[in-house]
Amino acid sequence: MQADKTAKKYWSLKMETRNQAKEVGNTDGNNREIFEDMSIPKALATMAVPTIIGQMVVLIYNLADTFFIGRTGNPYMIGAASLVLPIFNLSNSISNFVGVGSGTLVSRLLGVHKDKDASKVSAFAFYLAIIVSAIFSLCIFIFMDPLLKALGSSSQTHVFARQYAFCVVVLGGIPTITQLTLAQLLRAVGCSKQAGFGMSMGGILNVFLDPLFMFVILPEGNEVLGAGIATMLSNTAALIYFIITVAHYSHTTVLRLSPHGLPNKEQIKGIISVGAPACLSNFLFDLSQMMINRLMSGYGDIALAAIGIELKAERLPLNAGIGIAQAMLPIAAYNHSSGNYKRMRGIINFSRFVGIVIGIGSVVLYEICAKQIIGIFINEPQTISYGTSFIRIRCLATTFMFISFHYVYVFQAMGCGGRALFCAVMRQLFFNIPFMLIFNPIFGMYGLVWAEFAADVLTVFFSWLLYRSYDRKALQPLEKKRAQSL
Repeated sequence: MQADKTAKKYWSLKMETRNQAKEVGNTDGNNREIFEDMSIPKALATMAVPTIIGQMVVLIYNLADTFFIGRTGNPYMIGAASLVLPIFNLSNSISNFVGVGSGTLVSRLLGVHKDKDASKVSAFAFYLAIIVSAIFSLCIFIFMDPLLKALGSSSQTHVFARQYAFCVVVLGGIPTITQLTLAQLLRAVGCSKQAGFGMSMGGILNVFLDPLFMFVILPEGNEVLGAGIATMLSNTAALIYFIITVAHYSHTTVLRLSPHGLPNKEQIKGIISVGAPACLSNFLFDLSQMMINRLMSGYGDIALAAIGIELKAERLPLNAGIGIAQAMLPIAAYNHSSGNYKRMRGIINFSRFVGIVIGIGSVVLYEICAKQIIGIFINEPQTISYGTSFIRIRCLATTFMFISFHYVYVFQAMGCGGRALFCAVMRQLFFNIPFMLIFNPIFGMYGLVWAEFAADVLTVFFSWLLYRSYDRKALQPLEKKRAQSL
């Protein structure tokens, strides 16, 4: 009965509001072709390739700090940057709250041709990102010292960690969060190339600025500070690009920077219902990294530096998988909203297949080249030894990790914030963090590393059960209803 009501609501909204698109006059061109008509492999490639390139370049500039700091041969500097990584990643959590929540809603509104409402949502998201990121940066500034100590900073790492956090989080919070939000909004309307270019530009700029500030402008001993300044300036430059780009495309898409009214209560609730699980998912991921850093610090600064390098190195296949999921999300959201469930299933299944292939390939690569990969970042023998063992264990979880993230993105695309939230909570709070606490006293530091694999295997199984249940109880009845109405 509920499914019948939902189906009627979708189709009545679509018929009543189709003409609104003409009033805004923007997305019925090439971008709408990606959502509606283009073959699934081509549509995913069109959206995914720029997104993955952007993700890879972002990864490169994140790794650039570790790489150039590693050239100092100082494990305390490496450890300091590793301690700040989870705090910096909290900015991604906040950008997910605003960007994924609003971007998914924009795609769903386009699916029922409510273009004016989509414009209001995009402008609202821009200013919300600025406000929320300012509050976040202020909180980190106030509580920085106790937070770093809670994460496991020692007398050798604390000063370096404080310098890095002040630059990339306190000063760089607004640029980082706002530019990531605008990138999500561009993807939501099919402008994946423009989003990918902005992400790539910031990353490439950081690769050039890192050595300039670390080894030329600032005196020796300030390499961590130089890396932080370079990252902050790169994200600021990316933000300027995104503001100019969105302003330019406001004439041809629904995206707006100037508010022309607020979204209604249901739409704001829609942003929160999808954005909050996306934020929490990222936050819990960061919390697990904080936890492994904190527990690993008990085995010394060398082990901490090794796990910090491993956590960054493993992002290569994970960022590729996230790029695929991000490309899938707006297409699936659009077709779910418009009632084209066959196309929605097609994009979900094909994107999952591509991600699994990448995951399996990365396992082979990391098992064979583990020592060489860790050696890129540091020359210290004990750090390389630990890092090699860590990456060979954790890479086994790569494919399962992608599938678990993919299910979260699928539920977000369907507007199922509660299910996305449950998957996020289940992965970290039910499995990963408890496993770390259990395995650590039994198996030592290698138990911490194995916890991820065990957690992701269980998460994938229970996420599949949750999706299967939703498919049977909600999606299949909606598909039957649509078939009867044609």
